Amino acid sequence: MYSLLLAIIYLAFISLGLPDSLLGAAWPVLYRQLDVPIAFAGILTFIISCGTVLSSLMSDRLTRRFGAGWVTAASVFMTMVALFGFSCSSAFWMLCLWAVPYGLGAGAVDAALNNYVALHYSQRHMHWLHCFWGVGVSISPYIMSSCLISGAGWQAGYRWVAILQAALTAILLASLPLWRSRKKSSGAEEEAAEPAAEALGVRGALRIPGVREVLVGFFCYCALESSTGLWASSYLVLNRGIAVEVAARWASLFYLGITFGRFLSGTIANKLTDRSIIRLGLALIFLGILAILFPAAPQIVPLCGLIVIGLGCAPVYPAIIHETPSNFGAENSQAVIGIQMAGAYVGATVMPPLFGIIADYVNIGWYPVWLLLILALMTVMLERKNRIVAAAGR
Repeated sequence: MYSLLLAIIYLAFISLGLPDSLLGAAWPVLYRQLDVPIAFAGILTFIISCGTVLSSLMSDRLTRRFGAGWVTAASVFMTMVALFGFSCSSAFWMLCLWAVPYGLGAGAVDAALNNYVALHYSQRHMHWLHCFWGVGVSISPYIMSSCLISGAGWQAGYRWVAILQAALTAILLASLPLWRSRKKSSGAEEEAAEPAAEALGVRGALRIPGVREVLVGFFCYCALESSTGLWASSYLVLNRGIAVEVAARWASLFYLGITFGRFLSGTIANKLTDRSIIRLGLALIFLGILAILFPAAPQIVPLCGLIVIGLGCAPVYPAIIHETPSNFGAENSQAVIGIQMAGAYVGATVMPPLFGIIADYVNIGWYPVWLLLILALMTVMLERKNRIVAAAGR
């Protein structure tokens, strides 16, 4: 039962990653067919992000009311409906309409699954869980590109991913007894770890010492990860004189570094504390940024620096989530993880475009400095959180 449910949770996280990279893969063709400006992709991602933030903030109440299993199944179902809606859309306003359930389906399941694994499984599984998200993100562009190359069109790409989501929804519905039996068979310690009947709420969670600090730290992490991925190629081409093809290829290795790094960190996670893994990750990010900072270094140095940043990013996100129950109490973890997810999505949505303004009006050469500033704030906030938690005896 333990292993079967864990396998289903892994599948659920693959499904969580599937829609994330689909729009980017389809947009070069999609915006031309719908005859809209290329910048309209930002409208869709904004709508999706708003829905994701809202459902993340609601995840505590929803999970307490219906349980992690039902929330996961319902969220995947909503994503499936949205993807089918995308595949049938013939106008941009239709995409905007379907972007609402697209976003709402992502946030609640993200928070619910992360909290469930943080409460019931070891560090290793938390890291591997996020590694499987990377698998989902990698699969969907391949599906979309295959449909485009074959002439089936972007609609077929969305339809095939929706079919995968439909199959997973059926699996999740069939697995609901496993979620209940897992809860009933848990020992006294895990029973005590279940959330209290009454939802804590966003305000209540923010009043817990250390939560505001970890919220800023989480915001910074996702701001750094998304800024690195979005602007890496442009920086390498415009500031370092690297060929476009080479820059694009190496920039993609940043995400490969995250995926492989999470598999690697999962193999050593049980030998180190969450805080040690986070600090190790932050140190690697710092080294990677230094590698792309110095203009006199050979071209291979900044290219390798991107991979090092990816390896450093890999353990930070899952380790912050996994330590949440021990830092703030298992009874509060769902609410805290919910606002962490909301902060993460806000950071990933707001900060990369903000640097785009800097690159446009100042110079894209400030890219590594931008990353260093975000890293510095993240490090300060996470270490301050550690001191607050230690002072509270947790």
